[in-house]
Amino acid sequence: MDRKFEIRPINQSDFSHYIDDLARLRMQVFREWPYLYDGDEAYERTYLRSYLNNDRAFMVGSFSATEIVGASTAMPLADHDAAFAKPLQDAGYDISRIFYFAESVLLPQYRGGGAGRAFFTLREKEALRQGFDKAVFSAVIRDSDASEKPASYVPLDNFWQRIGFKKIKDVKTRFAWKDIDEDHETEKPMAFWVKNLA
Repeated sequence: MDRKFEIRPINQSDFSHYIDDLARLRMQVFREWPYLYDGDEAYERTYLRSYLNNDRAFMVGSFSATEIVGASTAMPLADHDAAFAKPLQDAGYDISRIFYFAESVLLPQYRGGGAGRAFFTLREKEALRQGFDKAVFSAVIRDSDASEKPASYVPLDNFWQRIGFKKIKDVKTRFAWKDIDEDHETEKPMAFWVKNLA
C-alpha cells in the first residue's frame, strides 16, 4: 500500500465537501482505545458543521491522492463546548487567550510518517497568526489496567511532552459518549494539556 500523503489546511468552503468522510473517519479512529467511541454519524456531521459556522476555526487534512485519511481541527476555546472551557476558566485561565486543539485522527496505516507532528505545527502557527498565546487539548483518562487496552498500545504522553505540552494537574473535565460496549452514554474524565506559544 502507498503510504504517501499530503497534509494541508482545508478552507471552510472546501471543508463542507469532506464532512461525511470526516464523520466516518472520526467514528473509525475514535472506536480504538482509549476512546472506544461507538459513534453516531448524524451527531458527527452536526459537530463538524460547527467548524463551518466559525470563521476562526481551523481545519487540516491529510490526503492520499484524493482520499482524506486524516484530519485535525482547532478553534478558540471560548467558541468551543463549555465542558472544556469552564474548568479552565474556573482554574484561573484566561480562555480568551487559548486556542483549543480538538481532534487529530489518522488511519492506522498512515501513522508514523510525521502527520501527528504536522497537525500540531500547523495548528500552532494558526493560533499565533490569530493572536493566541496558549494551546490546549484534552485527552480521555482510562484505567491503564483495563482489559480492553491492547497490549500494543503506546500512550502519546511522551510525544506530547516532546513537542512542548504539559499536563495540567488538578484540572479535568468530563464529557459523555457511548462506548462500544455500553447501552447508553456515560461521562468520561478528561485531562488537559497546555503549551505556551508566545
